[in-house]
Amino acid sequence: MSAQTTGSAKSGIESRHIDYVPESERHGKVWRQGPFWFLGNFQAFTLAIGLLGPVFGLDLKWTFIATVAGMLFGTLFMAAHAAQGPKLGLPQMIQSRAQFGFSGVLVPLIASTFTFAGFLVVDTVLIKLGINGIFGWNTTVVAIGLSVASCLLAIFGHDWVHRVFIVLFWLSVPCWLLLTIGVVTGKIQGTPMTDPLGYNLTGFIAMFATVAAYNVTYAPYVSDYTRYLPKETSARSVINSVFWGAAGSPTWLIPLGAWLAIEFGATDALVGLHDAGNSYIGNLGTILAMLSVFALIATMGMGAYSGMLSIVTAIDSFKPVPTGSRVRVIVVILLTVATLGLGLVLDNAITALYAALTIMLYLLAPWTAINLIDFYSVRHGKYAITDLFTPKGIYGNWGSRGLIAYLVGILVELPFIYVIGYYESPGATKLNGIDISWMLGLFIGGLVYWLLTRSLDIAGEASAIEASEATLKATGSAR
Repeated sequence: MSAQTTGSAKSGIESRHIDYVPESERHGKVWRQGPFWFLGNFQAFTLAIGLLGPVFGLDLKWTFIATVAGMLFGTLFMAAHAAQGPKLGLPQMIQSRAQFGFSGVLVPLIASTFTFAGFLVVDTVLIKLGINGIFGWNTTVVAIGLSVASCLLAIFGHDWVHRVFIVLFWLSVPCWLLLTIGVVTGKIQGTPMTDPLGYNLTGFIAMFATVAAYNVTYAPYVSDYTRYLPKETSARSVINSVFWGAAGSPTWLIPLGAWLAIEFGATDALVGLHDAGNSYIGNLGTILAMLSVFALIATMGMGAYSGMLSIVTAIDSFKPVPTGSRVRVIVVILLTVATLGLGLVLDNAITALYAALTIMLYLLAPWTAINLIDFYSVRHGKYAITDLFTPKGIYGNWGSRGLIAYLVGILVELPFIYVIGYYESPGATKLNGIDISWMLGLFIGGLVYWLLTRSLDIAGEASAIEASEATLKATGSAR
């Protein structure tokens, strides 16, 4: 990929933010999406989710089963968004104006922005505590350093994020393989937990939901990183590449994290990784810990970049945002400063991790269903892209169908939500702590939207789509 394709020839900094990507600037290979999304989950955050298995009372076998089931389910929704990027050439949340309206998109933007910010904060907590536990480094210095590094990556933008991810993928896989061989062959020994573990339905559902949430919460990211692919990219091929990449690494690392907690006695993912690796081969653990930190920093850069796109989309709903890199750089810096401040004051990584993932899932489950049903079942991927950039277009200022469906999706969740350690709803109590809220939000929110769109005049949008395509072909710009 050429840095000059998406950015300034002098600086290599991407020049676009929420703009439509014209076909003349499309580039990249579908196969790269696999290792890209694999690396996005190939770090200590993912390993830390495995530590939740025994917290929920599950042994290694049932943690693994819940992980596989939850990951396949959650990734199915996340990966389905991948085809939207090449087809429309737009960031993920701009597309939601078709369902929610030009200003109405602010409602799901709250959910997506919380997701991006939440990941940045939890990543900061995980790294600062892990590095402090391994090397004794000052947590404040570590938090500031990793935030600056991730901020710079987000500033340079799309192509640089892809480049760094691919390099870290090839560096990381051999080292993780060595550690896994040590675990499987019994060469790594620790202090096993003595707590009674096994199977319990509440714990299994909690683990399933947490793992499903992990990739469902990636849904607002996906088109941000597929939108530069050529328009003729096969939907099936890009979805497959994203699916197996995004599902592969968590299916590997989450059970490994559970093993570190149950059999090795780890209470911190990064420290456990470091100690287990070093007990097996020389400085393998130190190398893995640092590679995991680098991968997590890269993932933070990815989150800051997508968070910027959500914030710019929100600003654009009030006042047109000028093109160019200046706005993007300013927003990335402000977002980094805000999340760094929260990351400095929080110190309970596991509690923060589970709570953040749970809340993200509640907010995003109805949105992802609405967005995917609109793309695949209602409008079949056909949109007037220029109309997404004006409140006077065919999608209007407030999309009542999308807003009603989203509100219904959230409302049906409320009686059943359960954020362990913080709040248990009456419905969750009656179900013995089983959280079905997000499933209700996902399916009922999507169903309500589908029913409301039965009256939508899809044929009447054809002329606007034709006019939009003509404008894009003539000017290469959607606004």
